[in-house]
Amino acid sequence: MAAPLDGIKVLDLTRLAPGPFCTMILGDLGAEVIKVEEPGPPAGRRAQQAGTAGVKTPAGGFSGSPFNALNRNKKSIGLNLKSPAGKQVYLRLAQRADVIVEEFRPGVAKRLGIDYEALAPRNRRLIYCAITGYGQTGPYREIVGHDLNYIGTSGLLSFLGRRNEPPTIPHNLVADYAGGGMHGAIGILAALVARNATGQGQYVDISMLDGSIALLAQTFSTFFATGKAPVRGETMFDGGVPNYNFYRTKDGKYVTIAALEPWFFANLCKALGREDLIEHEFNPAMRDEVKKCFEAAFLTRTRDEWFDILSKSDVCVGRLLELEEVPNDPQVRARNMIVELHTPAGEKVRQVGVSIKLSETPGEIRSLAPALGQHTDEILTRLGYPPETIKKWREEGAIK
Repeated sequence: MAAPLDGIKVLDLTRLAPGPFCTMILGDLGAEVIKVEEPGPPAGRRAQQAGTAGVKTPAGGFSGSPFNALNRNKKSIGLNLKSPAGKQVYLRLAQRADVIVEEFRPGVAKRLGIDYEALAPRNRRLIYCAITGYGQTGPYREIVGHDLNYIGTSGLLSFLGRRNEPPTIPHNLVADYAGGGMHGAIGILAALVARNATGQGQYVDISMLDGSIALLAQTFSTFFATGKAPVRGETMFDGGVPNYNFYRTKDGKYVTIAALEPWFFANLCKALGREDLIEHEFNPAMRDEVKKCFEAAFLTRTRDEWFDILSKSDVCVGRLLELEEVPNDPQVRARNMIVELHTPAGEKVRQVGVSIKLSETPGEIRSLAPALGQHTDEILTRLGYPPETIKKWREEGAIK
């Protein structure tokens, strides 16, 4: 059965979270993704991703580790883009590519002579996606940053966390993965659809700040309409109300409660034996009292006991799972969101599954992360280079 992106060739020049996540999505959906990597031992930012910057990882460096889901379904070619031979190979690859994804700082690709303006005349169907912190335009375009900086600038960080406490840092999930990587994949897919109609590729400018702001579409709409910004820890969705919160249970674990609608709140109160609280759902003066009553009630049973009771009582309830518990959750297992794979040597590897479920052209995990340069010979041979040239370039350090 064909995958939706069968036949689409992607060159991946990315290293850190946003870009590899973007190309992982494309690879899961069937694209042929070729990672263009620098030959030689990793250093600096490359070392950080490879697992050699003070962090021990499985199988010695993490970039090519079979445990690294971000690099699955990809091939690897080692190219020194600063060498004449490496650049020649890259330009030939770019002429045949459908998509290029990079996350250089603005201007770096141009200095290397591998930017969209240099490549588009050679390949008018090329879709070139650049993922950066602030985008290719504006006064911040040259400023360095990471996820925390972007979600801070977007306003999102200002209302994450508990009341009367400093903001809570939500890992690097928002700007890196949702604002950058996922928006990058959406932009590329949209450009591929447009190319079907026009025959023309285009430049896709993805900013992690822009993506973070886009996630706040509803929040900003409310703010523009009312003039009131959300106050940290006091809104309906961040613990400001007792019926959208989490509660400690008898066994020291937690349940998550999201009984916002009146009928769900009523079901919750009945299940807790506190029908007297139903009338106070929308009474701000009673919120602290209702929460105290809920806290006391949830301490009488274990997390899993409450989940069993409330899920059968038509209450929006969930178990707050630790990471190690997630693979054994029956819903996660039923949806194949944690899968067990095998390396060529027979070693078992677990990874997250493919989240996009397509009925006719499903994605799949076809291969685990490659070692640096694992597919160099295969790719160069396919491009028409003879073995003696490949050997010479490898000796010169132009390829790995």
